[in-house]
Amino acid sequence: MAHLTPISWKKFEKFLFFIGCELNRTKGDHRIYWRGDLQRPVVVPMEKDLPVFVIRNNLRVLGMNLEEYLEILKRI
Repeated sequence: MAHLTPISWKKFEKFLFFIGCELNRTKGDHRIYWRGDLQRPVVVPMEKDLPVFVIRNNLRVLGMNLEEYLEILKRI
């Protein structure tokens, strides 16, 4: 089983754009993304390396599992 590692917020942003999210707004050092089928926005802090817990929480908001996420990261 693959494990999750921290990635840059720019790489995570590419992932969000790939799955259809759009940048809604920026507030301070956080970027907020939205997609029509989501009940909550995806919030990404502009940090060099996003902590694993931030990635996991955002995957939960997106309704994706770890395997789907890692497969998409390989493609982009």
